[in-house]
Amino acid sequence: MAALERDVVFGALTRPQMFAGVTYSYFVLNAVITVEAFLISHSFSALLIAPPLHLVGYLACLREPRFLDLWLTKVSRCPRIKNARFWRCNSYGP
Repeated sequence: MAALERDVVFGALTRPQMFAGVTYSYFVLNAVITVEAFLISHSFSALLIAPPLHLVGYLACLREPRFLDLWLTKVSRCPRIKNARFWRCNSYGP
């Protein structure tokens, strides 16, 4: 069989919207966390948490750009059941 031909543009068209190496939703989440830390602490040093958070998001986006959206979907659609700790897994009703 012949090898599949790939188009370079196809990958770029399927990626989510990115800003500074992270997805836009992660960038907004980072901004919200940083602003909340600043408002709670009343100190400009709280703004120093933004670069490490951005680095974590950047490294996660290198592996899977939609990691935050996938995790939010999993949490919203697959809640833990009451006996999940006993069985060490989640089960679903028919």
